Amino acid sequence: MNNAIFNRRFLAVSLVLAMPVSAYATDNVQVAAAASLTDAFNEAIAIYESQHDVEITPIYASSSTLARQIANGSPTDLFLSANVQWMDWLEEQGINIHDRSDLLQNRLALITASTDLPEHFTPGEDSAIATLLSDEERLSVGDPDHVPAGIYTRQALEALGEWVTLESRLARGNDVRAALTLVERQETPVGVVYQTDAFASERVRTLGLFPIDSHDPITYPIALVDAQDNEAAIALREWLASDEALRIFAAYGFDTDIAAP
Repeated sequence: MNNAIFNRRFLAVSLVLAMPVSAYATDNVQVAAAASLTDAFNEAIAIYESQHDVEITPIYASSSTLARQIANGSPTDLFLSANVQWMDWLEEQGINIHDRSDLLQNRLALITASTDLPEHFTPGEDSAIATLLSDEERLSVGDPDHVPAGIYTRQALEALGEWVTLESRLARGNDVRAALTLVERQETPVGVVYQTDAFASERVRTLGLFPIDSHDPITYPIALVDAQDNEAAIALREWLASDEALRIFAAYGFDTDIAAP
């Protein structure tokens, strides 16, 4: 190899090595999302990544777990919570939450996988939920001590006068998907989840929805987390409030009428 060719190749390699990583690396956005968003958000990610040079890394768990992880320094660019209280809590901890708005709403559903129970059973209109349980059976719920779905469930049961009877008979899941799984496996005859979780499962059916005024509105806020300089995260956050993204969420049973950019 003559010196001229060697020098040109050496120069080319040197220029590549000198390029900043951002010039050829795919952007990555870390997203903490409530477990009830899993199916809809996975589809949204697939569509968004097919249209943009970005890699989205979702972490799904209960909103309480995610909020505590963020407060403890877990790398997060975007947070989608299943209730406003945990987003409020993060702001109270001094976390830089910004570009916040309400994105979605949901409903509470009473579900079963059993063929022995009635076809329909509407909480607050039919007999008590406890009548669906035998003496040793339990009601599957998200843990009312911290899981948003469980907190809403407690409010609903209190409003319907059933909390005192059922509190000691709860099978408490770490998130709403854990509550769903117990019913799917028929480890409990009935459970309380979001209507979107019931919609996503082929192994359970909805007995009825809880009265909408029996609990606080089930609202999903979205916000950036200390990402004011992260263009990829900002672009994703804006797209999630777009008509294209909201159609995806609506297809999974979410109410998108409250969404705002």
